[in-house]
Formats: sequence, C-alpha cells, structure tokens
Amino acid sequence: MGYFVERQDGKITSLYANAQDGTTEVLPTDNAEVLAFLHPPAPAPTVETYQSAIQDMVDGVARSKLFNDGVTMASYVSSTVQPWAAQAQAFVAWRDAIWQYSYAELDKVQSGARPQPSVADFLAELPEINWPAE
Repeated sequence: MGYFVERQDGKITSLYANAQDGTTEVLPTDNAEVLAFLHPPAPAPTVETYQSAIQDMVDGVARSKLFNDGVTMASYVSSTVQPWAAQAQAFVAWRDAIWQYSYAELDKVQSGARPQPSVADFLAELPEINWPAE
C-alpha cells in the first residue's frame, strides 16, 4: 500500500489513496517523506507562549496560598498582617527573579546562544519559591 504523490518544487504537496490526474509517483506509507508530510513537527513556541506559561505558573503559586492571582498576592507586600506581608515579599522577590531569568534566557534563545527548550523544560529550569517560615 502506498500514496500517490503530488509535488511542487520537489516537495510533497498532496497525498492521495488513489491515482489523480497527473499523479504517477507512489511512495510507501512508511516512507520518511510521507511520514514527515503527515506528521509535521510542531512549530517552535513563541516568546508569547513562554510568557503565558510563566504567568500561569506565577499565578498558580499565588493561588497555592489562597490568593486570586499573582497581582493580588503582590499587593499584600505592605499588609499589616505579618504572615501575609512576609508571604507577599517572598513571592515578589521570587516573581522578579523568575522574570529576570526568563527574559535573559529567552534573549539567548533568540540570539542563537542556546537551543530553544520546550515550554515544559523551560519552566522546570525556573527556581522554586522559598516561603517564609510560618
């Protein structure tokens, strides 16, 4: 079994189970070109994709302490309730470190100084927060 192949400039543009007008080339279903055409690689993540994933992580950390999101938690830096203020201060320091690291490393990716990691691998590189003792 194989596919009838239509090409343009040497590249596969269409595959057919049956012969079509002008298609005479047949490639097996396990041919590397056929498999690449059927399963193209996913596009590389954009900077916006990383930013969104990082922000989701930051907000998730805030929610783990029962705050609505990172912005809400950061607003407690000057709280008169000491445990909340201490948590918010640790959070803000961690959040700032996360973003500084992220932008520096993503600049390296864009300049070709480091290979582009998957979003999951990039998030795994980021430091964990150190909460104050309760």
